[in-house]
Amino acid sequence: MADDALCFRGTVLPSGEVREVYVVDGRVTYEPVRDATVVASDVWLLPGLVDAHCHVGLGKQGAVDEAEQERQASTDRDAGALTLRDCGVPADTRWIDDRSDLPQILRHGRHIASPKRHTRDIGVEVEPSGLVAAVEEEIARGDGWVKLVGDWIDRDRGDLGPLWPLPELTAAITRAHELGARVTAHCFGEEALPDLLAAGIDCIEHGTGMLQDSIDLMASRKVAVVPTLINIARFPQIAEMGAKYPVYADHMRALHKTVGERVRMAYEAGVPLYAGTDAGSEVVHGRIADEAIALHEVGMSASDALAAASWGARSWLGVDPGLDEGSVASFVAYPADPHELEVLRHPQHVVLRGHVF
Repeated sequence: MADDALCFRGTVLPSGEVREVYVVDGRVTYEPVRDATVVASDVWLLPGLVDAHCHVGLGKQGAVDEAEQERQASTDRDAGALTLRDCGVPADTRWIDDRSDLPQILRHGRHIASPKRHTRDIGVEVEPSGLVAAVEEEIARGDGWVKLVGDWIDRDRGDLGPLWPLPELTAAITRAHELGARVTAHCFGEEALPDLLAAGIDCIEHGTGMLQDSIDLMASRKVAVVPTLINIARFPQIAEMGAKYPVYADHMRALHKTVGERVRMAYEAGVPLYAGTDAGSEVVHGRIADEAIALHEVGMSASDALAAASWGARSWLGVDPGLDEGSVASFVAYPADPHELEVLRHPQHVVLRGHVF
């Protein structure tokens, strides 16, 4: 027997099988281990949650120190989010990789924007002619992803507008793919999305400007969307802050009113959707349950919303499944069926790399 073997008895998702799950040397096995310590019985076991859009290392004033990075990451862990897709920060968080008690982070480097077309001190600013070189540099900082700012307020026109001409955008995304990286883009409005899709983008963050033509194309190409609905709920507040640009403010309010319908249209068309909170500045960490619930409220089935925050997102990102035979033991135990999504707010045990929290 293994002296430190642990046992969890319950329903294993997504299969729904009732089984005994053993954790030995930090890995899952279904082979019985004599005298293993029973940690929990009659629980529901879910592969570790994924926050598919967050920013560990970012605060309201920009980069935060390591103590705050640790607090952010541990808050996500305690909420059951054991893989974090970090969609751009100005801080170096690589030290977290050496901590077995903190979540796995998949980094995107820094946001790439054109001059004065994003929040100051967050990303790197380049002219369109420098986009390919910037993509190459940020891929080297990331973990197989790079993030572009697809649209932002254009103060000259007083509304959201695209940042990149199509030729430069296409060259940058093509180069990223040559280097084995996937590309995502921040996109709020309607105008930037067609060029992002034409250029071969892999994912869209937010997607509040999705229209039917774009949705159909995204569905056929399996271009993913991470809607960040709990952050989109802040659009009326953002509109108030941008009141000196009335066209922009009205546009943001209109996007807020239609986001539920547009996400539901994307879901019904078969666009892959994943749960991400956009935590890191105005949205606090540890709210992945809220995002899964928000996806369900706009029309996703409870099972699909759960998958979007767990096993589906893990598969999309290519990370360890968490509850397969031999996989790294990273899963969450709940006292009731988490298909009742409110249950996600109350994990009974969080198991990260075999450590129980």
